Amino acid sequence: MKLNGNFQNLEQSYLFVTIAKKVNEFTEKHPDNQLIRMGIGDVTLPLAPVVIEAMHKATDEMAKKETFRGYSPDSNGYPFLREAIAGYYQSLGVDVEAEEIFVGDGAKSDVGNIVDIFDDANTVLVPDPVYPVYVDTNIMSGREIVYADANMENGFLPMPKADHPADIIYICSPNNPTGAVYNREQLQAWVDYALDQKAVILFDSAYESFVSPGLPRSIFEIPGAEKCAIEFCSLSKTAGFTGMRCGYTVIKKELCFDGVSVAALWQRRQGSKFNGVNYITQRAAEAVFTPEGIKQTRDAVAYYKRNAGVMVDALRELGYWFTGGENSPYVWFKCPDNMGGWEYFDYLLNEKQIVGTPGEGFGKNGAGCMRLSAFGDAEKTKEAMERIKKG
Repeated sequence: MKLNGNFQNLEQSYLFVTIAKKVNEFTEKHPDNQLIRMGIGDVTLPLAPVVIEAMHKATDEMAKKETFRGYSPDSNGYPFLREAIAGYYQSLGVDVEAEEIFVGDGAKSDVGNIVDIFDDANTVLVPDPVYPVYVDTNIMSGREIVYADANMENGFLPMPKADHPADIIYICSPNNPTGAVYNREQLQAWVDYALDQKAVILFDSAYESFVSPGLPRSIFEIPGAEKCAIEFCSLSKTAGFTGMRCGYTVIKKELCFDGVSVAALWQRRQGSKFNGVNYITQRAAEAVFTPEGIKQTRDAVAYYKRNAGVMVDALRELGYWFTGGENSPYVWFKCPDNMGGWEYFDYLLNEKQIVGTPGEGFGKNGAGCMRLSAFGDAEKTKEAMERIKKG
């Protein structure tokens, strides 16, 4: 018996462990602290009333023999939810069929699991800085990883280059951690590149609900994407499902390599390794896509976007270079006085009683940057920015 040696190549996941340790040490020394936590990207508002109502109704159904549900018809999701998601795409002007939608327990799971259907010999291209899951899941499989430099000069939106040949391309827009958003022309360049390389784009649209009109919310708004892209989305940030766990993956029927349907492979993989999302959660998710559900969840998104606006206004007043905020729940900025990310983290914690996330935790290009989350309380967000502005 041998263990998977690729796990030994993973860097220690120290970021949030280190943050938690530093915060715990601070609170032990200062039990009467007034910490404002802006580091983790977890939501704070409750679920929408229409979602709660749907959950109660579905729970009642599970209590009666006539309406009880056991195993899902298949692991891809109940037809009622897949059709609701397809209708949502139609409202965005994107043609997606219900059969092209696969319901899962969140974008993180699907983004990590999708690599099962790709050969380990493929070369992977990811931006730096980057959401760690993209890197770690491919290290576990032993794939070669190359990095596209995201930096201040390109607004943390790297573009394809001829010297970056790749088979699997990760794009997150709006980006985590930087909050930067690609426009249509930029995404078209990536789609054209993928088609030329005969590569697949893994497009993470977990934060699409924060995008302003005029910017693409789905990779399938871009001509040619149906032949080279897979889209992952989550209800975690759209509808506050971080504790509920529900998302979906879209694979168009046109996506084939060597005559093999990618959707068919994913369906086969899920059927073997996944039993599907529970019925109550799927009914809750269905409610998100009703007219009232969209209104209520958009109200919550607007709340977080107002928080982001407060953060952006403060950073502009201070003259700090930043991305994100306007189309994202994250604001990513250069630390003042040429501080490193960890150095500025310690300063905010000890001097301002604010918890952020140092950019070094997302890759070498994150050095000297800080990420703040807009998913907190409105009054605390205002207070935090006032503390930062006081210097």
